Amino acid sequence: IGLSLVFILCIGVKAQPKVEMIPFGDMNQWITREIKESGVIGGKKKLVYAVGPTEKIVGNEAYENKGGSPWATSNIMARVMGVTKTNVSVFPEKRGDGYCARLETRMESVKVLGLLDITVLAAGSMYVGKMNEPITGTKNPDQYLDMGIPFTKRPTALRYDYKTKLAERPNRIRATGFSRIVDVEGKDRPIVLLLLQKRWEDEKGNVFAKRVGTMVEVYYGSTEAWVNDTTHNILYGDITKSPVYLESMMGLQETIRYTKNSKGETVVIQEKEWADEDETPTHLVLQFASSHGGAYIGSPGNTLWVDNVRLVYDE
Repeated sequence: IGLSLVFILCIGVKAQPKVEMIPFGDMNQWITREIKESGVIGGKKKLVYAVGPTEKIVGNEAYENKGGSPWATSNIMARVMGVTKTNVSVFPEKRGDGYCARLETRMESVKVLGLLDITVLAAGSMYVGKMNEPITGTKNPDQYLDMGIPFTKRPTALRYDYKTKLAERPNRIRATGFSRIVDVEGKDRPIVLLLLQKRWEDEKGNVFAKRVGTMVEVYYGSTEAWVNDTTHNILYGDITKSPVYLESMMGLQETIRYTKNSKGETVVIQEKEWADEDETPTHLVLQFASSHGGAYIGSPGNTLWVDNVRLVYDE
């Protein structure tokens, strides 16, 4: 009877998953950079924020991740044609006793008579990896993003707290800086993306990858309040037959991403094939963004709040 009772109790108790906070994923620590923009555009001192150990940095120095923080953002210092300009679209915001991250889609303009006249749309984006500053041009901005960090675990899900506010525009806009601003069909949507990749490099410095794990979540409406502990499963292996598969957002190389190879050169991550379900990744790509359409496409006012970013593991 005793053994039967133990067996019944064991069946009734479900093992609790292990949950790990991504370093600095509680969004409670921020670095504040004070950057002085060029005199020809006003010479104002701007505050530019980064997720990392609490500190203030004064000066127009290129930023490097600090204190073991894996996070980079779309907050940048640019130096185009000798003009220093900042963009800030990710902000720390008070939440309870701590902070969260607020990601906004905004318009940024630089106008210097006879030299520059640029208006670009900048989505709020936060990702694991590095931003290679200073930004020196508006052409192909993704080349400045070093996407992903070394990572060899196999989590089952991504968990975080979030809130959304979608702009009321039925269509998005494209504002690249040098061409006219045009409409892009479709409503703007915040997006969360996690990819696990198995990368390798050839003798020429080319970087290739297999897709090990995939998770994409798109938000189609605004929330009235915070949604806590939302949990999204990571799908392993070839997911093209999965009912949730959407090629435009989950497909191989659906976006061109970059990294630095062993020679320090910026190269495209050539994601060529799906990995077997049981393969171990070498890198984690994780991104939160207030707009889903890529560089310079979105709707001003789209906002995504993020807090307590964690990975879930089965025991």
